Amino acid sequence: MAGIKALISLSFGGAIGLMFLMLGCALPQYNSTGRRHSETRELNRATADSVDSQRFSMYWPLFVLFFYILAPIPYCIAKRAVDETDAASNACKELAIFLTTGIVVSAFGLPVVLARAHVILWGSCALVLTGNAVIFSTILGFFLVFGSNDDFSWQQW
Repeated sequence: MAGIKALISLSFGGAIGLMFLMLGCALPQYNSTGRRHSETRELNRATADSVDSQRFSMYWPLFVLFFYILAPIPYCIAKRAVDETDAASNACKELAIFLTTGIVVSAFGLPVVLARAHVILWGSCALVLTGNAVIFSTILGFFLVFGSNDDFSWQQW
C-alpha cells in the first residue's frame, strides 16, 4: 500500500510541475514575447507575419519537456549495464550521473537564456524554473522510492 501512496504523490507532484510550466507559457500577461505592449502593437500593424510568430512564440519554454524525458535515460542505462555487487564506484555510473547533471542544468539554463534574449518574459521564466524544480524533484523521488530492489520496484513496470 505504501507503493501506491508514493505513486499517487509522485503523480501529483508531476502534475503540479507541468501546471507551472503551462502557466509560464499560456498566461495572457506573458504573451508579449519580452516586448512592451505598445511595441507589440506597432509590430503587429507593420507586418502580418509577426502576428503568426507572436502567436506561437509564447510556447518556447515547452522545449524543457525534452530535458524531462532525457534526464533519467543515462541513469537507467547505467543501472542496467552495471553489476551492483561491487562496492566501489565505477566509471559507467559516474558518467551517467554526470550526463544527468548536465541535462538538468541545461533545463534550468534554457528559460534563463530565453528570458535574457527577450524571447520570453522574466515572469514566465520564473514559472518555468519553478516547474523545473518540482518536476526534477518528482523524478528524483521516483528513483529514491522505486529504485531499490525490494518487492515493489519500478523494474517490474
